[in-house]
Order: sequence, then structure tokens, then C-alpha cells
Amino acid sequence: MRRRNLTALTTAACAFALLAGIAPSAGAHGADRGESRHDRAYKRVGYFTQWGVYGRDFQVKDLDTSGTAAKLTHINYAFGNVSADGKCFTGNVPGEADAWADYVRPVSAAESVDGVADTDTQRLAGSFNELRELKAKHPGLKVMISLGGWSWSTHFSDAVRTEASRKALVSSCIDLYIKGNLPVDGARGGDGAAAGLFDGIDVDWEWPGSAGDSDTVYRPEDKRNFTALVHEFRTQLDAYAKSQRKPGKKARHYDLSAYVPTDPAKIDAGFDVRRIMRDFDFVNLQGYDFHVSGEPRTAQQSALYAKGDFSVDQTVRDWKKRGAPAHKLVMGMPFYGQGWTGVTGGGDGLGQPAAAPAPATYAAGYEDYKALRKLAGSGAYTLHRGNGHAWLFDGTTLWTYDDPKVLRTKSAYIREQGLGGAMFWSLDGDTEDGELISAVDRGLGRR
Repeated sequence: MRRRNLTALTTAACAFALLAGIAPSAGAHGADRGESRHDRAYKRVGYFTQWGVYGRDFQVKDLDTSGTAAKLTHINYAFGNVSADGKCFTGNVPGEADAWADYVRPVSAAESVDGVADTDTQRLAGSFNELRELKAKHPGLKVMISLGGWSWSTHFSDAVRTEASRKALVSSCIDLYIKGNLPVDGARGGDGAAAGLFDGIDVDWEWPGSAGDSDTVYRPEDKRNFTALVHEFRTQLDAYAKSQRKPGKKARHYDLSAYVPTDPAKIDAGFDVRRIMRDFDFVNLQGYDFHVSGEPRTAQQSALYAKGDFSVDQTVRDWKKRGAPAHKLVMGMPFYGQGWTGVTGGGDGLGQPAAAPAPATYAAGYEDYKALRKLAGSGAYTLHRGNGHAWLFDGTTLWTYDDPKVLRTKSAYIREQGLGGAMFWSLDGDTEDGELISAVDRGLGRR
């Protein structure tokens, strides 16, 4: 539904995913604020998808029972949307907003983090209330609202063209999510209904200055306007925190982050790296969808190293070269794979012509890690490894993905390079016992 992609070839795949109702898809710095649970304050940022509570039946409670919540520093709730008039908004608008999933839906006792069913009279229900309960159970865990995504970056460019429009956009986002002033929906919502839930904002504009989804507007001046937007977010978040400071206490700090691309052309078109990194606490680097199942040949989607091709290492080097501090770079890791079928040419299948995206559970060409693990153990596929990535091939169908061994290698790279941590798209792709998040957690180390 809201895929993170690199090329125009992926637009059709994204449209298909939208119909299917799924989505895939970002050294040490111990001085970072609010991170005391983990060794060297490595960030572990996981995206929780709004729509996952439906067909996937992935609930906030699953983050607790799997042990995942104890291994995260941040949960990014995906996504919040920006309207045509340039404001953050929510409601029950098919394809545009889902207040029912966010805060209206009553959650049963069996699905609730605290084991208590939502009542008909409480102002906050749904995933928002469950996230509040999860934070109470895991002190120090932060929840961010992620704005945009592949499908909902449509109106960013229009919304940030003037100083007045940027101020209005940021103010509306802070009002809705940070102040928690939700629209009234029966007994739900109202002023302050979600106050204190969100600890910051993640800007997922795909992409300023470059083509994104088919209906997403972009302009050359997006680069300048994105820089100004980021600064406006930082300014208003800090001002609000200061206004709420209690006597004798430090002002609360609200985190500000973004999901940013691997393609050097997209970096240069939309990101004034040195300036925006002054205002961001960290950025989540695209570490996947380097190649996708809509392309005519099979290829790696998330390699750590790949000569002459997109790779995680290339992405890190490109952001550092443009002035990003290593400790503010958080490496994106996929909890899913890209797949092709009708592969010809023999060998190990990589780099060969393919007829179509591979059949899968929710949408052709996209499969959760938990399903790929079963394929790997079925005996029908051969597991191959490259330079920091893995793929399965049965002679006809190929899946490229990251398994625990790959993620341990990438975690070692994070430590060696002094990066800020790891990000995961998306949490619902992991196994019930959190195999992937556990591999990263061990790789980064714990106090």
C-alpha cells in the first residue's frame, strides 16, 4: 500500500499493493537523549502499520508477547496523512485516513496489552490506546507518528511552498498528534484525547524534488522547502516543549526524524544534508527495495555491499560524504522479501530474466520473512548468500531477503561504522517469537 521504492518501474507494483491492502515499505552515541536501556544508545526503530490490524491480524499486543517491544527504542506508527489543504488530518476516509484503526476501534481483552477490554465510553481506543498501554509497560519506549509514506506523500510539495503554509502544516500536525487533539467520533476523541502518546514526528516524504507515487507532486524547489519544513518542525516542537515545562524541570525533548533515500540523485535533488541534519535527531536510511519484483530481471534488494549497484554501504557513504554525522544514520532493514517467478537462465537465479512477480500471501512479489523462513526450510529451495544479503531459488522462483545471519552481519557493520542503530520495515513481517529483532538486538548488544 505504501511501498518504499527507487524507480518508476515500481509504480505499478505499488498500485497492486494498494488494492491488496498491504505494504512493506530506514558508532555509538551514548549522549543521545532518552536512550538509557541499550548499550551505546543504539536506536532500534520499528514501523507498526496502521492496516496490519486487519487482514494480517497483527496487534500492538503482539509486540509485547513476542518480546519485540523490550528490544525497541522507537515505534513509528505508519502513517499520518497530509490533506490537499496542507494540514495533518484523520477521519474515516477509505484510502486516505483510518480513525477506526487509530483510536475508535474497541479492542477486546484478549487483544489488549493490559488484558482489559476497551469500554464504550473511553475517549481513546484502537491502536493508539494499545500503544499507550505498551509504553506504560515498557518505560523509555518512544512512539513516533510517521507522516506520508509512498502513497500519502501526495500533498507535501504543495503544503510547504510558503512560510505561512509550512507553519500551518506543522502546527496542525503538532495539534493532532503531539497535543493529541483528535476529531470527535462518538465517545472517542476530543481535545487532549491522545495527549502524551507521541514522542516525536517522523517525516516520510517520498521524495522531495524527485518522482514518487504516480499522484505525488514534486518540484525543483522542494529541496529548499523541505529544509525549511524540517526547521519549522524543530522550532515548533521545541517551543511547545518549552511551553509545557514544569518549574524546576527540563523541557521535554520531542524526537524528529525522517526516512531518506539511497539513490544519490534523489539525495541531491531533495536533501540539503548538512542543514537538515542539524535539526534531525536521526534519519532512517533506505536499506531495501534497491531492486523490486516489478523489474524484468531478478536482483538483490538489500545487499550490504554490491559493486556497481545500490547497497547499504553505498548509502551510508553517500550520506556521510554529504555531511551527515554517522551517529545520526540509522540503517533500514527489511522484514520481508522481493520475489520473481518464471526465472530463466539457470545458475543461482540472480540477475536473470523473470516473467512476473512471484505469487505471495498478500500481494505478488512481496512476502513476509516469517513465510520465507518456511520456504527456506521446505527443502524445495536452495539458500544462497551474497555480500550481506540472501536469496532463495528453486529453479523458477527467486526471493531476495534478509535472514538472521544477514542481520547479524549488518549489526556488526553498524557498530564498526559508528552508526546510530537499526530500523525495521515492518514489524508484522517477523516471526511470532521475534527472530529477526532478536538477531539485531544481540548483534548490537545490550547493557
